[in-house]
Amino acid sequence: MLKIVTIIGARPQFIKAANLSRHILQSKKISEIIIHTGQHYDNNMSEIFFNELGIPLPDYKLKLGGLSHGAMTGRMIEEIEKILIKEKPEFVVVYGDTNSTLAGAIAASKLNIKIAHIEAGLRSFNNQMPEEINRIVVDRISSILFCPNKRALNNLKKEGYQNTTSKLLNVGDIMFEGINFYKNKLEEYNFEKINFPFILATIHREENIINTTSFKNIFKSLSHISENNKVIFPLHPRTKNKIKNESINTGKIEFIEPVGYIKMIDLINKSYLIITDSGGMQKEAFFLKKPCVTLREETEWSELVENKVNVLVGSNYDKILSAFNLNWHDPSGFEKNLYGDGKTSEKIIKTLLNF
Repeated sequence: MLKIVTIIGARPQFIKAANLSRHILQSKKISEIIIHTGQHYDNNMSEIFFNELGIPLPDYKLKLGGLSHGAMTGRMIEEIEKILIKEKPEFVVVYGDTNSTLAGAIAASKLNIKIAHIEAGLRSFNNQMPEEINRIVVDRISSILFCPNKRALNNLKKEGYQNTTSKLLNVGDIMFEGINFYKNKLEEYNFEKINFPFILATIHREENIINTTSFKNIFKSLSHISENNKVIFPLHPRTKNKIKNESINTGKIEFIEPVGYIKMIDLINKSYLIITDSGGMQKEAFFLKKPCVTLREETEWSELVENKVNVLVGSNYDKILSAFNLNWHDPSGFEKNLYGDGKTSEKIIKTLLNF
């Protein structure tokens, strides 16, 4: 029996881990121990995902959210190391680019435990992003690098990974697998109907929250758009606090509480345009064939921009409004298969067992 420890702590990881855990539960060859670092500690940002996605309850819950980057990562390394010494897994599995991912990978590397990085090879080429540093470090110390697409694989090859002992694989995007599974269950949830066409907007990324000028520009544009268009905005706790502290004019934006994954998929599916700074939502929009305006200067999912289904606007007021007014009726950009065949979990499990 192959024993793995999975490290999760934030919304994107819950979604990705749900897919792999679902397949692991069907396997008689792998046992999984789950560590939840508590990086997302708000109930609507954490517990709801375990309940609705059927993720096995964490074997360990660390409750280490709400700290600075350094304090959070350091405490996570310390606590994860204790658990790894106790559990003695063959692999530590980490997802994406969060502090939880970095901490889990560092703790495993110090104990000479093999690391499998799911969603490896992504690059925004902006080292001012904490997530970019996390990706680079975790990729460098991982034993198996599971890439979501060809571009991610090529990024690693350009960085010299073909000359290392790490195994590089393009297994497709695990979120693509997930959205195919869960979108077929939307009817089971009987979500309320929304009678008016609407835009779905989210903001949570640190660079947009900390920079007050950027934050105000984004909400100035969203407020303007909301005057004549319905804008629904699930409100991240950090964004909510910034709006309150800066007395931001939010116009007619319709704020709702943070929602779970299934509800978010329902909202994306019913909307006609996404405005976001989220990496995951850029792809979710693509999977559900919705155009996306991205409130960032760069993206790790640059193939979406090249296919003209996504526009980068940063926090520039004029660029946001210009992108909003684009003719988004050409569906051809959504027809390309950019993220694999939807069988990512099967490929990951097979690789782990054969490594």
